[in-house]
Amino acid sequence: MSFGQGGPFGGQGDSTPNWEALADESEARNRRKRWLMIGGGAIAALAVAGIVAAAVITSSGPSDGNPSAHPSTSGQSALPDDKPSFPDVSVPPPPNPQDYISDPKKDTAPLNPDTLFPQRTMVVGEHSYAKTTAASTGDCTAGAQGALVSSLSHNGCKQLLRATYTKGGVAVTIGVAVFDSPAKATAVMNESKPNLMPLPGGEVPANFCQGSKCRMTTNATGRYAYFTIAGFTNGKDVGGNDASQQISRDGGAYAFTQIAQRGKDQAAKAAAEQLKEAERKAGRTS
Repeated sequence: MSFGQGGPFGGQGDSTPNWEALADESEARNRRKRWLMIGGGAIAALAVAGIVAAAVITSSGPSDGNPSAHPSTSGQSALPDDKPSFPDVSVPPPPNPQDYISDPKKDTAPLNPDTLFPQRTMVVGEHSYAKTTAASTGDCTAGAQGALVSSLSHNGCKQLLRATYTKGGVAVTIGVAVFDSPAKATAVMNESKPNLMPLPGGEVPANFCQGSKCRMTTNATGRYAYFTIAGFTNGKDVGGNDASQQISRDGGAYAFTQIAQRGKDQAAKAAAEQLKEAERKAGRTS
């Protein structure tokens, strides 16, 4: 819109307002304001929409159907869920050595004088004694005398192992009888006198504990009953607190130790096999 040379108030020197021109000018100003307001609102709306869209993209990330591919807060991709799993392989408790000298199904290691009495010297504490001879028999009564003969027989003795040790004029014969169960070994211990037949050989004469008084003991552990007969090699009777007493005690302790060691060795072997089997299963299932 254009005005005359004198503007909205008419020609030069004319003091009468041109109301029509003023009205047109006011209408033009109002239209400009409305367009500015509409344009500004649109720009603001677009700006807000852009901010919201940016926020959605940032929080959602690329959508490829794999939740594990979303960025982590550190800017690195999260690890996938397919972590390696380790099998829970349980190892049974260690075997009890007593079980192996009580159950003939478990007590399967070779049993002979060389395995039960392998050492050439019997060592008990500070005392040591030389082994002179050893023997084994399936006829248990052949190595017994007196009441022990019938006791071994009716309780089903399977094997009788003997070994003789000596030192300084005294000697001891150890006898170990094998049964099918601990109950039978205990019965032999309780129902008869030891009466083990001495086993001569080497420095121990053939008449050892024959016709002279000797010391005798009996005991049992697991399915084994064990006996000792100790005395002087010159045929002197034992009595009181003499040298025969110590070798008798040591012979009994040694017999128990050797039987117990048999159980420990077999239990240790079984434990090693169990561990090996557990490791094999762990390797197979991992």
